[in-house]
Amino acid sequence: MYHYFAEILKRPVEIVGLDLKRDVIEKCSAAARRYGYDGLRFEVGDIADYAPPFKPDIVMTLHACDTATDFALANAVNWGARLIFSVPCCQHELNAQIKSDRLALLTRYGLIKERFSALLTDAVRANVLEYRGYRTQLLEFIEMEHTPKNILIRAVKRPEGAKSPSAERLAEAERAIAEFGADPTIYRLLVTGREE
Repeated sequence: MYHYFAEILKRPVEIVGLDLKRDVIEKCSAAARRYGYDGLRFEVGDIADYAPPFKPDIVMTLHACDTATDFALANAVNWGARLIFSVPCCQHELNAQIKSDRLALLTRYGLIKERFSALLTDAVRANVLEYRGYRTQLLEFIEMEHTPKNILIRAVKRPEGAKSPSAERLAEAERAIAEFGADPTIYRLLVTGREE
């Protein structure tokens, strides 16, 4: 990404990479130095409480585990990022929560419940982003033969005053949340304001 913006497009760019693992940060920092990428730096940190040194235009996540994706999405919205690209990883939160008497066949079998909860998680995320003013798509990121974690959430901030299906999208998400007795982090962070 840095190469594309700085070297190909010749645009000034500042990028911060964040990870919890110090060894990953050290390896990435060494690569940035080796290539002379002065505007690229890496920091050890948790996205849940990260404060960027500048207002980000673009927020990208790649396989942020479980609710780390939700905190990254919520931060991106709260920072006013114009573009969000997120490839979620595991979605354990709803898998541990969901239950439905009417739709028990989706929650009875472990494998089906796991896959359904991942899809439900990302659908709720997309609808909540729509509610918060983003035109959102869920796209195939990479072919299934390479990884089953292949959904890309792409969200583009709508211009101020642009027509948005936000109320409809929020209602859809709330119906699904109610049906399955879920309490997703993304909903708490961007709709109700509750963190726990």
